[in-house]
Amino acid sequence: MTRAAAMALRPGDWVQFDDGEHQVLALVGTSVRLRSSKGVDQVVLATHLFASPGFGVTGTEPAVQLEPFGLLDGLPPDIVAAARDWERHVVEVETGLPYGAEPGTMPRDGYDPQLSTVGQRDAAKAAELGVGVRTVQGRRARYAEQGLWGLIDQRAAREWSATGRVDARVVEAVRVVLEAETDQSTGTRSRLIRRVSKYVEDVHGVGVVPMPGRSTFYNLIDVLAVGRHTFGSAVTRRQTANRPQGVFTPSFAARPGEQVQIDSTPIDVLVLLDNGVAVRADLTIAVDVATRTICAAVLRPVGTKAVDAALLLARMLVPEPMRPGWSAALRMSASLLPYERLLGIDARMELAAARPVIVPDTIVIDGGKVFVSDTFTRACDRPRRSPSSPGAMPARSPRSGARTTPTRPRSPRSSTTCSPAPRPARSTSAATVSPRAPGSPRCHTAHRLQPSSLRGVTRATVASRWLR
Repeated sequence: MTRAAAMALRPGDWVQFDDGEHQVLALVGTSVRLRSSKGVDQVVLATHLFASPGFGVTGTEPAVQLEPFGLLDGLPPDIVAAARDWERHVVEVETGLPYGAEPGTMPRDGYDPQLSTVGQRDAAKAAELGVGVRTVQGRRARYAEQGLWGLIDQRAAREWSATGRVDARVVEAVRVVLEAETDQSTGTRSRLIRRVSKYVEDVHGVGVVPMPGRSTFYNLIDVLAVGRHTFGSAVTRRQTANRPQGVFTPSFAARPGEQVQIDSTPIDVLVLLDNGVAVRADLTIAVDVATRTICAAVLRPVGTKAVDAALLLARMLVPEPMRPGWSAALRMSASLLPYERLLGIDARMELAAARPVIVPDTIVIDGGKVFVSDTFTRACDRPRRSPSSPGAMPARSPRSGARTTPTRPRSPRSSTTCSPAPRPARSTSAATVSPRAPGSPRCHTAHRLQPSSLRGVTRATVASRWLR
């Protein structure tokens, strides 16, 4: 036995020391308590024990292994259930009773340890399950070494890699060559394979790294080239590579209007125009982050214009009127919104649908030309929703690739209308949301736009059941 192996001591081990055998009773710090075969106890330093002539571990038992129960949680339930079924059978072969048997249960015929040997019980269990005797013996051996984990089908526990069994050095070489293809002309996969082979030979030497077959090479390239456009448009490939690596964080807003997201997307339906032509349509919506409310939506043929986005802002700031054929359950008066208080602020609420009017403080957009156009920027500027200072760049939003248009500093000429106070006179100043003083009623702010604002809009009301 080597000295390195003798350095590992556990309570219960027997060691050769001082011309006799001693049992390790306890380990305390650097001290070892020993008991000789004659029953004499003594405490020695571990360094003195290890350096003594003739020292060695003469008897030991394997350490108790804990079953990896945490790994079982990540396996499919049917795999774990099959392993537990095998556990019942293995324990029955070993002890005569299945795992979890009730006290007083008698062994079945052929499994009584007093009337049969282990070999006979192996044969009986194999005949019962329709498997070979070697299968039962192998399961018993793995259960004795690893517990329940030894009965798990290891094919389900095997870690899967998208690159398969290809050498890691080849995978790294493919990544390096794919990165180098960004600023080069678009090539073929066969050209990429030749460059990868040359790169591997230059770095590791000729014949050192095993190269995969051609089909495996093609599959590996397809897996690693996802999203890179290596074999597509060179312009798209370079634009994708130049895109900043933004960290995705969920949007958060504490009150209605704090953050409104606007986007446009084509929908998979056909609409019939006035001239009878069926075309696809674009849907542009504005969603309030705090309440998950669709503030407004615009549906038009494919090719959303900047004026459509500006129209979306206008529809956000006015109540949605009821339309012919709509159910009475969709009226504002039938909703949970504070209808009576809102009606005192804006008479149009009497015939409005149950859609809250939310005035945005910050609008989050992507880089679409519709939303970065001068028309949309001017529409945001009219109701005081523009960049904070002339020439300032729009701030980055938490979402990658998106931009926000923060509000300008609030005008000192502002007022807040609270119910049941009388309606204020029409003003040309932009209103702000003032904080609620302790004990004061909850306020629903009426934002009055500039006279040069969107036509027909004189007052927009922040109304939501979350502000009641």
